[in-house]
Amino acid sequence: MPSSNTEVVIVGAGAAGLAAGRRLHEAGVPCLILEARARRGGRAWTVVESGLALDLGAGWLHSADRNPWADIASQQGRSIDKTPPPWERPSIEDRFPVADQRDYFRAQRAFDERLEAEADREPDRNAAAFLEPGCRWNALMDAVSTYYSGAELAQLSARDLASYREDNANWRIVGGLGTTIEAHGANLPVELQCTVRRIDHTGRRLTIETTKGNITADRAIVTLPSSLLTQPDLFTPALPDKAAAAAGLPLGLADKMFLSLEGAEEFAENSRVFGSIDRVDTGSYNVRPFGWPMIEAYFGGQLAWRLEEGGDAAFLDYATSELTEFFGASFARRIKLLRLNRWGADPFAQGSYSYATPGNADSRTALAEPVDDRLFFAGEASSLADFSTVHGAFATGVAAADAVIAARKD
Repeated sequence: MPSSNTEVVIVGAGAAGLAAGRRLHEAGVPCLILEARARRGGRAWTVVESGLALDLGAGWLHSADRNPWADIASQQGRSIDKTPPPWERPSIEDRFPVADQRDYFRAQRAFDERLEAEADREPDRNAAAFLEPGCRWNALMDAVSTYYSGAELAQLSARDLASYREDNANWRIVGGLGTTIEAHGANLPVELQCTVRRIDHTGRRLTIETTKGNITADRAIVTLPSSLLTQPDLFTPALPDKAAAAAGLPLGLADKMFLSLEGAEEFAENSRVFGSIDRVDTGSYNVRPFGWPMIEAYFGGQLAWRLEEGGDAAFLDYATSELTEFFGASFARRIKLLRLNRWGADPFAQGSYSYATPGNADSRTALAEPVDDRLFFAGEASSLADFSTVHGAFATGVAAADAVIAARKD
C-alpha cells in the first residue's frame, strides 16, 4: 500500500474511477485509487489473442462525436475506425430478405417513436408495453434489447430507456477501447488487487477497510457497479437509500465470444447475421470486424445468464448450433473459440451494465447524490442519459471529482 493516509480515496479503477483520478491529479489533489482486480479498466478489458485486440467488455465509442474517449484515443495516437456499425447495415440476406429487414427497421423505429412520445406518462411502465401487439418482429426487438440493455424489454423502465441519449455516431478503436481506458490511468496512484470491504464514515475522517489494510481519507468517490452497492455491510453507518437506488438499477448481462473463422474472406467486412429472427433467445454474429478473420458473437439477457451456467462450452455449442443452421453443418469445422469473458460470473462486476426496472427511473439521480459532502458516487449507473456507456462513466467520474474540489473550498 503506497500510503494508509490520503485526502481522497477512489474506489474502482474503471472508466469513472480513472476519469475522477485524472481530474484530481491534474488539480493537485492527493488521491489513491483502489482496485480489486489485477488490472485497470473495470468492465472495459482488451486482450490480445492471435495478434488481434479483442474488447471483452466495452468496445464501442457510442455518441462518438461527443465522446471524450475518442479525443483521448486520438491523443494517445490510436487508430479509430469510423465504419458504420453492423446494426446500421443490412444483415446477410439468407433467410432474412432485404424486404423483411426494411420491415423490421420500420417496426423498430415505430417502437422507438411510441416510447419517446409516451414514456413520461404515469405510471412508469415496462418497455414491452410499447410493442405493437402481434407484430412479427417483437421477438427480434426483444432480442436486440438484450444486446444494448442486457435485459428483455419487460424488465426495463420505459421512462429510463426513453431518456437514453444516442447521437448515432458509433466508432471503434482498432487497438481496443479497454487498452485506451487503461492507459488513461498511467502514472495515477492505483493500488491493484485491493478489495474494499467497508467504508466507515462514522468519525471525522473516513476509514476505508481493505484486504491490504485500513486507509484514512477526508473524502471518497465510490465507482462500484450498482450490483455491488447493494452489499449490506459496505457502509457504516448503512446507507439504505443508496442500497435501494442501486437495487432499482440492476446490471443486465451481455457477453461477447470471439471465434476464429477459416475462409473468412468469403464474407464482407463488418457483416452481421442473427441466429434467429423469430425468437428472443438468439445470438448476434458480427462477421469480420475490422476485416479480421473472426466472428464477434453477442449473447444477452436471460439467454446469456443461462449459458453462463454451462461455462465456455455452452456458449460455443449454442453459437455452433445457430451458425451451422444458417451456413451448413461443415461450418462447425471453420470456427474455433478465441476468447470469452463471462461478466455475470465476475465477482467484481456481476453483470455488464445497468438498466432501471419499471418505477425506478429516478434511481439514477438518487444514486449520484453525495452524502455529507464526504461520499461521492460515479459510474455508468449514475448517468441520467448516457448510462451503460464508458462516456457516461467518464462524465460522472469527472463530475464527482469536480464536486470534491468544490467541497474542499467550502
